[in-house]
Amino acid sequence: MSPSADASGASAPDKLNRFLAIFIDGLIAGVLSNIPLIGGLLGAGYYVTRDGFEFEYMDQRSLGKHVMGLRVERLDGRPMDLETSVRRNWMWGLGPVAAAVAAFPLFGGIFSMAVGLLGLAVGLYEGYRVLTRADGRRWGDELAQTRVVE
Repeated sequence: MSPSADASGASAPDKLNRFLAIFIDGLIAGVLSNIPLIGGLLGAGYYVTRDGFEFEYMDQRSLGKHVMGLRVERLDGRPMDLETSVRRNWMWGLGPVAAAVAAFPLFGGIFSMAVGLLGLAVGLYEGYRVLTRADGRRWGDELAQTRVVE
Protein backbone atom coordinates (compact mmCIF):
# COMPACT_ATOMS: atom_id res chain seq x y z
CA MET A 1 0.00 0.00 0.00
CA SER A 2 1.43 3.41 -0.93
CA PRO A 3 2.10 5.97 1.80
CA SER A 4 -0.87 8.10 0.72
CA ALA A 5 -3.26 5.14 0.44
CA ASP A 6 -5.81 4.47 3.16
CA ALA A 7 -7.11 1.17 4.53
CA SER A 8 -9.45 0.74 1.53
CA GLY A 9 -6.52 1.02 -0.89
CA ALA A 10 -7.71 4.35 -2.31
CA SER A 11 -5.00 6.94 -2.61
CA ALA A 12 -4.92 10.71 -2.76
CA PRO A 13 -4.68 11.67 -6.43
CA ASP A 14 -1.69 13.28 -8.06
CA LYS A 15 -1.83 17.02 -7.46
CA LEU A 16 -1.20 17.77 -11.15
CA ASN A 17 -4.22 15.62 -12.10
CA ARG A 18 -6.36 17.55 -9.63
CA PHE A 19 -5.13 20.85 -11.02
CA LEU A 20 -5.84 19.76 -14.59
CA ALA A 21 -9.32 18.55 -13.60
CA ILE A 22 -10.23 21.88 -12.01
CA PHE A 23 -8.66 23.71 -14.97
CA ILE A 24 -10.95 21.77 -17.37
CA ASP A 25 -13.95 22.48 -15.15
CA GLY A 26 -12.93 26.15 -15.03
CA LEU A 27 -12.87 26.31 -18.81
CA ILE A 28 -16.38 24.84 -18.95
CA ALA A 29 -17.66 27.27 -16.30
CA GLY A 30 -15.94 30.13 -18.15
CA VAL A 31 -17.66 29.27 -21.42
CA LEU A 32 -21.01 29.01 -19.66
CA SER A 33 -20.37 32.29 -17.83
CA ASN A 34 -20.05 34.14 -21.15
CA ILE A 35 -23.62 33.40 -22.20
CA PRO A 36 -25.43 36.75 -22.11
CA LEU A 37 -27.74 37.48 -19.15
CA ILE A 38 -27.69 34.04 -17.47
CA GLY A 39 -24.09 32.98 -18.02
CA GLY A 40 -22.81 33.81 -14.53
CA LEU A 41 -25.52 31.72 -12.96
CA LEU A 42 -24.91 28.84 -15.39
CA GLY A 43 -21.17 28.92 -14.68
CA ALA A 44 -21.75 29.00 -10.93
CA GLY A 45 -24.35 26.26 -11.24
CA TYR A 46 -21.92 24.00 -13.09
CA TYR A 47 -19.13 24.61 -10.58
CA VAL A 48 -21.33 23.95 -7.57
CA THR A 49 -23.17 20.86 -8.86
CA ARG A 50 -20.44 19.35 -11.07
CA ASP A 51 -19.61 16.36 -8.84
CA GLY A 52 -23.19 15.22 -8.37
CA PHE A 53 -24.50 14.92 -11.93
CA GLU A 54 -26.17 11.58 -12.51
CA PHE A 55 -25.65 11.51 -16.27
CA GLU A 56 -24.35 8.08 -17.28
CA TYR A 57 -21.34 9.40 -19.19
CA MET A 58 -20.22 11.54 -16.22
CA ASP A 59 -20.66 8.79 -13.64
CA GLN A 60 -21.37 11.27 -10.81
CA ARG A 61 -18.23 13.34 -11.32
CA SER A 62 -17.29 16.51 -13.13
CA LEU A 63 -16.11 16.44 -16.73
CA GLY A 64 -12.64 17.48 -15.55
CA LYS A 65 -12.47 14.61 -13.06
CA HIS A 66 -13.82 12.21 -15.69
CA VAL A 67 -11.09 13.19 -18.17
CA MET A 68 -8.36 12.98 -15.50
CA GLY A 69 -9.57 9.66 -14.05
CA LEU A 70 -10.53 11.10 -10.65
CA ARG A 71 -13.59 10.52 -8.50
CA VAL A 72 -15.13 12.14 -5.43
CA GLU A 73 -16.15 9.63 -2.78
CA ARG A 74 -18.35 10.22 0.22
CA LEU A 75 -16.75 8.98 3.44
CA ASP A 76 -20.00 7.25 4.42
CA GLY A 77 -19.78 5.09 1.27
CA ARG A 78 -23.00 6.39 -0.26
CA PRO A 79 -22.94 7.61 -3.88
CA MET A 80 -22.30 11.25 -4.68
CA ASP A 81 -25.40 13.36 -5.17
CA LEU A 82 -26.21 16.98 -5.97
CA GLU A 83 -26.68 17.96 -2.32
CA THR A 84 -23.22 16.66 -1.38
CA SER A 85 -21.72 18.35 -4.43
CA VAL A 86 -23.24 21.70 -3.42
CA ARG A 87 -21.94 21.28 0.15
CA ARG A 88 -18.49 20.45 -1.24
CA ASN A 89 -18.29 23.11 -3.96
CA TRP A 90 -20.41 26.13 -2.93
CA MET A 91 -17.33 28.31 -2.60
CA TRP A 92 -16.37 27.80 -6.27
CA GLY A 93 -19.61 29.46 -7.33
CA LEU A 94 -18.62 32.79 -5.76
CA GLY A 95 -16.57 33.98 -8.75
CA PRO A 96 -19.20 33.44 -11.45
CA VAL A 97 -21.91 34.92 -9.22
CA ALA A 98 -19.71 37.98 -8.60
CA ALA A 99 -19.34 38.42 -12.35
CA ALA A 100 -23.11 38.17 -12.85
CA VAL A 101 -23.84 40.68 -10.08
CA ALA A 102 -21.36 43.18 -11.54
CA ALA A 103 -23.86 43.91 -14.31
CA PHE A 104 -26.28 45.55 -11.86
CA PRO A 105 -25.91 49.32 -11.47
CA LEU A 106 -25.15 51.10 -8.21
CA PHE A 107 -24.18 48.39 -5.70
CA GLY A 108 -23.41 45.64 -8.21
CA GLY A 109 -19.79 46.68 -8.68
CA ILE A 110 -19.04 46.97 -4.96
CA PHE A 111 -20.80 43.72 -4.09
CA SER A 112 -19.18 41.97 -7.03
CA MET A 113 -15.71 43.09 -5.95
CA ALA A 114 -16.31 41.94 -2.35
CA VAL A 115 -17.64 38.54 -3.43
CA GLY A 116 -14.84 38.19 -5.97
CA LEU A 117 -12.18 38.89 -3.32
CA LEU A 118 -13.84 36.44 -0.95
CA GLY A 119 -13.89 33.83 -3.73
CA LEU A 120 -10.21 34.44 -4.46
CA ALA A 121 -9.26 34.09 -0.78
CA VAL A 122 -11.25 30.87 -0.39
CA GLY A 123 -9.82 29.49 -3.64
CA LEU A 124 -6.26 30.18 -2.49
CA TYR A 125 -6.99 28.53 0.87
CA GLU A 126 -8.49 25.49 -0.87
CA GLY A 127 -5.45 25.19 -3.14
CA TYR A 128 -3.10 25.55 -0.18
CA ARG A 129 -4.84 22.67 1.61
CA VAL A 130 -4.70 20.40 -1.44
CA LEU A 131 -0.98 21.11 -1.85
CA THR A 132 0.04 20.79 1.80
CA ARG A 133 -2.10 17.97 3.20
CA ALA A 134 -1.01 14.38 2.69
CA ASP A 135 -4.61 13.29 2.03
CA GLY A 136 -5.22 16.26 -0.32
CA ARG A 137 -8.57 17.02 1.32
CA ARG A 138 -9.67 20.61 1.05
CA TRP A 139 -12.11 22.53 3.22
CA GLY A 140 -15.00 21.60 0.91
CA ASP A 141 -14.15 17.93 1.37
CA GLU A 142 -14.35 18.31 5.14
CA LEU A 143 -17.68 20.16 4.93
CA ALA A 144 -19.18 17.45 2.71
CA GLN A 145 -17.31 14.50 4.26
CA THR A 146 -15.75 13.56 0.91
CA ARG A 147 -12.36 12.87 -0.62
CA VAL A 148 -10.97 12.75 -4.14
CA VAL A 149 -9.35 9.48 -5.29
CA GLU A 150 -7.81 8.18 -8.50
